[in-house]
Amino acid sequence: MQIQKPNPKAFVLRIAPGGKDIVSQALEDNDLIIGWAEAKGLLDDGLSWQAFRKIVHDQYYSEDKNHRRSGIATGHLWLFIREMSPGDIVVVPHGSEFYVGEVTGPARYEADKIPSDTAYRRSVKWLYSRQPIPRRFARAALQSRMKIQGACADATDLLEEILNALETTTTFEEDLHKLLVQRTIQEIRTGKMDGAGFERFVASLLAKLGGNDIRVIPHMQDKGADVVARFRIAGTIQLTVAVQAKHYKPKPPVGKKVVDTLLQGMEAESADIGMIITSGTISSEAYEFVQELYEKERIKIELIDGEQLGALILEYGITRL
Repeated sequence: MQIQKPNPKAFVLRIAPGGKDIVSQALEDNDLIIGWAEAKGLLDDGLSWQAFRKIVHDQYYSEDKNHRRSGIATGHLWLFIREMSPGDIVVVPHGSEFYVGEVTGPARYEADKIPSDTAYRRSVKWLYSRQPIPRRFARAALQSRMKIQGACADATDLLEEILNALETTTTFEEDLHKLLVQRTIQEIRTGKMDGAGFERFVASLLAKLGGNDIRVIPHMQDKGADVVARFRIAGTIQLTVAVQAKHYKPKPPVGKKVVDTLLQGMEAESADIGMIITSGTISSEAYEFVQELYEKERIKIELIDGEQLGALILEYGITRL
């Protein structure tokens, strides 16, 4: 795909103000939509970050004693209103698929749409003939970014992957990749691997992703985390990641109970981030609970299902347990 704008930015946008899925409305209106509609006046270019945040805080988080939640919300709105511009590319996740659009207009505010929490909008030209693209056609990094916990995230570093996903999805290479992902995860689900073997496999995956000091927790010492790893960011910041590894078939899906167990493991290991990695599927209940944990308590949990796991295995060449 040819892009008209030199050096465009890219974003991932969840179109679900107030937790309500309105992607179909956005497609019909040819608009990108974000929430916080009652925070009026954010289109004023003269607002500093602090003044911008104050409007959001006073309208939605006035009872909070700090600016943690209002700061997160401001970050999403700032990206949408200040950072995004015509010619940029936006990915809109929707279930097992995603849409891609090119921004065609400035941010605007439609006061009559306050009741539906859809007042803040941008016009968009939907690409790929307005059709959804299966997530499995996206590379693992883009799949992961589409699981953002929040409304808007920068994805400029993934622009090439987004554009690749817009190319014809029936090439030999793509069909082969899809087949290999399916075969890989099917072998993990039904092959010679038990739960303990899957935990060791997950430890190998974390090592490939840059983890160190990786521990597979013996079952007698399991306090809610199966594997623990540390990741060093920018050579200085160290994060502890606690993982629940579930060797599941597609059914039953991983549910809220597994998230509850992981929370206990994160507390026991003083983990900064949690992960659930499964060879199976993940329920909508689990996704919703993880989103709620992030929005209310800033607890970050990453969910990786079988399809994304298969893609990671192929990308990173994980062959040893």
